[in-house]
Amino acid sequence: MPGENLDTPTSHQPTGQPLPRREPIKHTLIGSAKAVTSTIHYLQVIGYASVGDWSPLVPTNNLD
Repeated sequence: MPGENLDTPTSHQPTGQPLPRREPIKHTLIGSAKAVTSTIHYLQVIGYASVGDWSPLVPTNNLD
């Protein structure tokens, strides 16, 4: 779940057990510049990813 801290033990994880390493993943946002920028800012607001984590916008021919 976005915003979920996977490094913090929960009641389902016994303490003292090593936590699994988080595997990095990549996200691709496709849409209008306005929609992509808005989504990037929303993801920062909910604590999922910082605005600075994203690469600059790249124009595409994808009109879907």
